[in-house]
Amino acid sequence: MITPQMLDFDTALALYEWQREMGADEPVGEEPVNRYELVAEAVKVAPRMAEPAPPPVAPVAADPVELAQAEAEAATTLADLAERQAAYDRCDLKKGARNFVFADGTAGSRVMIIGEAPGRDEDLEGLPFVGPAGQMLDRMFAAIGLSRRAPDTETGLYITNVMPWRPPGNRDPEAAEIAMMLPFLTRHVDLADPELIVLMGNTPCAAALGQRGILRLRGSWATAFGRPALPMTHPAYLLRTPSAKREAWADLLEIKARLRGTG
Repeated sequence: MITPQMLDFDTALALYEWQREMGADEPVGEEPVNRYELVAEAVKVAPRMAEPAPPPVAPVAADPVELAQAEAEAATTLADLAERQAAYDRCDLKKGARNFVFADGTAGSRVMIIGEAPGRDEDLEGLPFVGPAGQMLDRMFAAIGLSRRAPDTETGLYITNVMPWRPPGNRDPEAAEIAMMLPFLTRHVDLADPELIVLMGNTPCAAALGQRGILRLRGSWATAFGRPALPMTHPAYLLRTPSAKREAWADLLEIKARLRGTG
């Protein structure tokens, strides 16, 4: 055993430095210390660690159709509806289109025409049914005394499309795209309040009737948006198939008779 009397100053200092480096930071007391009891006591009085926060939950993406429904129902005028629909950004067709195509003609007219989607000419001008197909439509309805340029609702026409943006390559609108626009179209009909509707082509028949096959559906009255509706072949089809003009003329006479109360 080494006693203090056996150590000189330098040796004692060297031993002290060595013990400090080894982690000895307390002198030996008079009584032995049970370090296990100290640890247990420290655990009792130590503050409880806070529970870790749960990982953030990713927000659920809102359904595009539900968003469209909310926007459409909030619209109180046609101008308000146009503004809300133009601002709707869940339909990817909007990204590739030049213009938003809402409507043309006299709002409140007895006849409302619903077409398919803008083509190249409509996309450039921002109006439905322009170019050769639009000129054909104007001649067709002028033959029964109706015009989009008429100043009154009795002889006027009000024209819109199911889709307000042009699909790339003039492809047919997809079912999901039609579903997103259907709330806007439904509200559009409510606010325009026509007496009867003309469903011009397959896409409006799909949207309003849940059916396709315009050559089978044309000429037979149906109910769409709570109003009488007549499916007709699109003017673009008549330009490609002149032999179909006879049937289109029969459909126009059906519209004329219905407006006169004899159909």
